[in-house]
Amino acid sequence: MNDKQKKPQKLKARLPRGFVDRTAGDIRAVNEMTAKIREVYEHYGFDPLETPLFEYTDALGKFLPDSDRPNEGVFSLQDDDEQWMSLRYDLTAPLARHVAENFNEIQLPYRTYRAGYVFRNEKPGPGRFRQFMQFDADTVGAPGVQADAEMCMMMADTLEALGIKRGDYVIRVNNRKVLDGVLEAIGLGGEDKAGQRLNVLRAIDKLDKFGPEGVALLLGPGRKDESGDFTKGAGLDQAQIDKVLFFVGITDYAESAARLAELVAGTARGGEGVEELNFIGALVTSAGYGPDRIKIDPSVVRGLEYYTGPVYEAELTFDVTNEKGEKVVFGSVGGGGRYDGLVSRFMGQPVPATGFSIGVSRLMTALKNLGKLGASEVIEPVLVTVMDGDVEAMGRYQKMTQELRAAGIRAEMFQGNWKKFGNQLKYADRRGCPVAIIQGGDERAEGVVQIKDLIEGKRLSGEIEDNASWREARVAQETAPEADLVAKVREILAAQAEDRKRAGGDV
Repeated sequence: MNDKQKKPQKLKARLPRGFVDRTAGDIRAVNEMTAKIREVYEHYGFDPLETPLFEYTDALGKFLPDSDRPNEGVFSLQDDDEQWMSLRYDLTAPLARHVAENFNEIQLPYRTYRAGYVFRNEKPGPGRFRQFMQFDADTVGAPGVQADAEMCMMMADTLEALGIKRGDYVIRVNNRKVLDGVLEAIGLGGEDKAGQRLNVLRAIDKLDKFGPEGVALLLGPGRKDESGDFTKGAGLDQAQIDKVLFFVGITDYAESAARLAELVAGTARGGEGVEELNFIGALVTSAGYGPDRIKIDPSVVRGLEYYTGPVYEAELTFDVTNEKGEKVVFGSVGGGGRYDGLVSRFMGQPVPATGFSIGVSRLMTALKNLGKLGASEVIEPVLVTVMDGDVEAMGRYQKMTQELRAAGIRAEMFQGNWKKFGNQLKYADRRGCPVAIIQGGDERAEGVVQIKDLIEGKRLSGEIEDNASWREARVAQETAPEADLVAKVREILAAQAEDRKRAGGDV
C-alpha cells in the first residue's frame, strides 16, 4: 500500500460561464458614460439610491418559481434562518421593496435613480451574460401620465447628452390599456379569459423574433419551430387575430388613430389608454419634443405583460455591422413604463409608479460604434525609476513621486526589482509611460534629475542607425534641477498632448 500523499492538484484558473472580467478601458468607459447619465437625472431632480445585491426571494415576485429551491431565473441561497435570498434580477423589485418598507418616511412623489449589477440564472450565449449593469430612474407616487411623458423626455435628453444626435434615436411610446381595450373588444375581457389574454401577450412579445406571420400562428392554432417543437397558440379566430395584428402593426399613429379609437370604442380601458397616449403626445410636443424624438407607436410590445399603462422604449436607428458582416439597425438600448401593481403587492393599497431602465453594456457598445466613448484621454503614469536602494535614495525617489502627484500628474515609483535598470525602461515601454525620471548617485550629489521623453524617444529611435549616433543625440533626454522637476514634466506632457492633437487633426 502506498502511504505517499497524493500531490495536490494545481488549481485551474477559470471564469464562470456567463460572467466577464472588466478591464481598465471598459471600466473607464462605463464611468464616463454613467457620469453623463447621472448628470441628466440630477438636473431633472432625481436623487440616487442604492439597494443590496440580495433580496428575499419572495420580494422578486413573478420570478419566484413553485419549487423547493427557488433558483430558476435567479441565483438563490438559503440563509441560516431558512429564508431564501436571491441576487437581484433587476433594479425595480428592490425599489418597490424599499418604498414599501420606508413608506411613512418617504416624500411622495419619490424620484430616484439607481445603477448597479443585476443577475440572471439563465443559459449564457453570445452577447448574453448572467451579470450585467442597468441604470434606472423611477417616479413612485405620481398617478398622472405627465410623469411618463417626463420619463420619455429624460430618456431623449440622456441619449443626446451621450452624443447620440437627433435622427439616430427615437423614444417610442405605447399603452398597455389600449391593448387591453383591443382584447376586450374581441371578446377576451373578464377574469375567465385571463389565461388566454396572457397567451396573447406572450405571443405578441415575439413580434421582433418571429414577425407578423409567426405571431399570427401563436395567436391562432400554434407554431412549430425549425426543430419540430410545437408551441400551442392562444386559439383566436382569424378576425380576432387580424385586429390584434392591426394594433401592433401601427407605425403611423396619426393615420391610424381614428381606426384604433373605433376598434376600442365601448371599452373603458381602451378609451382611457387612447386618451393617455394622446395626452403624452400633446405634452411632449408642447415641450419641444417632436415625433423625430418621441413617437407614439403601438408596435412597441415588449413588457406589456408586466406594465399597466404607458410603455416606452429607447431605440437607436443607425446601422451597425453585425458579426456576420451584415448591416443591421442597432435597436433598443433601454425601456420602461408604468407598473402600478409592483409596490402595491407589499402595501395592500394602490401605489402608482413609472420608470425606465438603460442597458449599460448595450448602450456602451452603441457609443463605441459611434466613436462617442473613450475619447477622453487617460495618460499612463510618469515613471520615477530607482537606481539605488539605500534609504536616502529611496526617500528622494518617493519625494519626487509625491511632488508629481501633488501637482495633479499621474506618477508611480518603480516597485519591481530595481537592480536591472533595463527592465525598468522595458516596463515603462510596455506600460506606455510618457516620461521617465532618472537619478543616480552623481545626479543626486548635484541635485539634478534626468528627464526622458519616452514618446519622443520612441519616435526618434527609428531615425538613428547606430549606438554612437544614439549617444551623441542624447535622444529626448534632458537634465534639470530637482526643483524644476514638476515644471519640466508638465512642459513635456503638454508638448505630447499637442502632438496627439495635431496627429488627430491630420487623420
